[in-house]
Amino acid sequence: MKEVIEYLKKRLDLFPRIPLSLTPTPCHRLNHISDRYGVEIFCKRDDLTGFGFGGNKSRKLELLVAEALDRNCDTLVTSGGIQSNFCRVTAAAGAYAGLSVHLLLGGRVPERLTGNLILDKLLGAELHFIESDDWEEWEEENRRITRDLESQGRKVFLIPIGGSVPVGALAYTMAFIEILEDQERMGLSFDHIIHASGSSGTQAGLMAGRSLTGWQGKISGISVGMDRESLTEKVAGLANETAQLLGGNVDPAGVTVDDAHIGDGYAIPTEAGKEAIDLFAREEGIFVDHVYTGKAAAALLDWLEGGRLKGERVLFLHTGGTPELFA
Repeated sequence: MKEVIEYLKKRLDLFPRIPLSLTPTPCHRLNHISDRYGVEIFCKRDDLTGFGFGGNKSRKLELLVAEALDRNCDTLVTSGGIQSNFCRVTAAAGAYAGLSVHLLLGGRVPERLTGNLILDKLLGAELHFIESDDWEEWEEENRRITRDLESQGRKVFLIPIGGSVPVGALAYTMAFIEILEDQERMGLSFDHIIHASGSSGTQAGLMAGRSLTGWQGKISGISVGMDRESLTEKVAGLANETAQLLGGNVDPAGVTVDDAHIGDGYAIPTEAGKEAIDLFAREEGIFVDHVYTGKAAAALLDWLEGGRLKGERVLFLHTGGTPELFA
């Protein structure tokens, strides 16, 4: 395994990156939750990546913004929900790299700026709004914004929702290797990784890492918006494209998605999510959000209550999203 990891690290070093994230992020036992349920639960703290208020998106943008600079682009364009974490960190990465940033934010146009929106504006991003929850409409409007900017002489780097393209997903192949190194440092091994899965990039990168290293544990993505069939297909395709960048491939049969915790839809809070937010705060002093990690935490607690994780050592990947709590 060590030889494979070193080989992959050398291959990954060939991809341009800009330094944003403070890594490796901490990984520690959730003492109270573990003791409460009699299952060893650990947390990988990617809410503490440090850049732009943290979260998993800074890992992806290290690669994506480096690619934009490599292409001599001067403008970043991307889209997300009103409280998008990816848009917030894109604004921060653009500011750091000296690039203009245009963000298309979908959903009900807010009466005032809160949460991530305050940070988007503070970081100097140009905000555009569309009263739609349809991701395809967001992407189409982004293409229109890109054409307008290019007609003004700007060189635009258009980033799909969540940075879920092979180069962006590679960030979580790197993070998977980091998790394997966490195991070695801590003198233990994980049986199961559980995390929130939205636009597929994080899960795809982890799945690519699993396949390339031959790790035998399970990875479960908790969908926060897409139905299981759609997200499974998207993860499988992107994971395979990501692994191919490093000379491997991913068996689509290994992709596991749980869509039972979405509730009424993407970015709509659930009662179970609210309860998970309270429990993580009051038991562990850890903040999780309503859109992503709160729903994944609700799934984790549901599985623990049902005895589904009995006998496993579980890693809960906290992908960030804290500013949404102030929305």
